[in-house]
Amino acid sequence: MHLEIITPDRKVFEGEVTSARFPGVDGLFEVLNNHAPLISALKAGDVVLNGGATSFHIEGGVVEVLRNNVIVLAEGASA
Repeated sequence: MHLEIITPDRKVFEGEVTSARFPGVDGLFEVLNNHAPLISALKAGDVVLNGGATSFHIEGGVVEVLRNNVIVLAEGASA
């Protein structure tokens, strides 16, 4: 699936991933290929890609999952 992590001032990540774990406001959740459509609020924490191969710390935001495209709009992010 295609994932983008975007902050107000830059694109932090763009690429293909097999899994992504997010810090939802109600707890961690994971998105895999062919996931049902979803919009969720995110709290500050780590977005973990491909089972831990890569991670980014975000300062909260929103994630949208639709047709194997995942977009994270984060308030801030760092590798």
